[in-house]
Amino acid sequence: MTSDQPPQDSPEAVIAEFDRLIRRDPARRGLISSEPLSGPLCPGDLWSAARELSQNGRRVGILTGFFIPHGSPPAAETDGPPGAVLLALALQAAGMEAFVISDEHCIGAVLAAAEAAGLSRSSVRCCPPGDPAARKQLLTGDGTEPVSHLISIERVGPAHSEDSLSARPDCRPETLRQFLSLVPAESHGRCFNMRGVSIDEYSADLHLLFDELPLCCPEARTIGIGDGGNEIGMGRIAWEVLSARIPGPAAAVIPCRIATDWTIIAGTSNWGGFALAAAVLYLKQLQSVAAGWDADFHLRLLEAMVWQGPAVDGVTGQQESSVDGLPFLTWIQPWEAMYRMLGH
Repeated sequence: MTSDQPPQDSPEAVIAEFDRLIRRDPARRGLISSEPLSGPLCPGDLWSAARELSQNGRRVGILTGFFIPHGSPPAAETDGPPGAVLLALALQAAGMEAFVISDEHCIGAVLAAAEAAGLSRSSVRCCPPGDPAARKQLLTGDGTEPVSHLISIERVGPAHSEDSLSARPDCRPETLRQFLSLVPAESHGRCFNMRGVSIDEYSADLHLLFDELPLCCPEARTIGIGDGGNEIGMGRIAWEVLSARIPGPAAAVIPCRIATDWTIIAGTSNWGGFALAAAVLYLKQLQSVAAGWDADFHLRLLEAMVWQGPAVDGVTGQQESSVDGLPFLTWIQPWEAMYRMLGH
């Protein structure tokens, strides 16, 4: 152990182990697969975000839901809602008001996941598109209690435009020239899936919650959780760094422009939500809250979401109890390890 490493039994070391557990990519389809050669993205953000939430969290909105129009049937994907629901349960147990936000395309899957997990219906909000008043109400609580934190888990956000990229303090002239040569103007500012296909018509405009947050709730902090590069929060990473790590021909097009204060990178976004939930419970010494959140609990939640939502696997597009192409027994492994570390 070097002098700058935390003691093995310290909270920081425990949460660093949570982070290690979610930084795996068995299917080699996302950002994590680039880390062995290029190093970790946003190192330490899980620890910093968890510490911030545990110390200052009061009212927390959690945005999720990624629609798969090519799915069979077209539906929300199975990555996102499970992590959002578990995080909401953990934050509520820690004394915070936590609620999950989605849109009309994905709300069925979110509600099914919430019901299966025991999260109350009142803790799930469906925000209509094109409704600034509804977004403001979610953020400010009608002036009673503004959100202290806004979190996104596996939620697509708009890609960069010439204006958004040039406004970044780390954007060099050669970076902007490269961007303009690789990304056609008609792709600027649109929401893309990992295939490089625009899904603007299926993603509402809930990313505006993050754009409008500084005006409504200037003291609020933000957390983004993602795995592929097109999710809200990924704007924290420079476009040229992110596009170099994204696999596939759409690498230059899809990086999301929206930055968050902390960005948690995981092999699947659900794992990032699980790790943040486990970290907050650990820091608040509420490990017992997780009792019962075993593999059977997660399987029931996933099956309810798939068949009652409905929901589909975002990679295969099929209505099946898998996440990002990973069978359940593979997908649940990081959580099972965290569950044991919480004493269960």
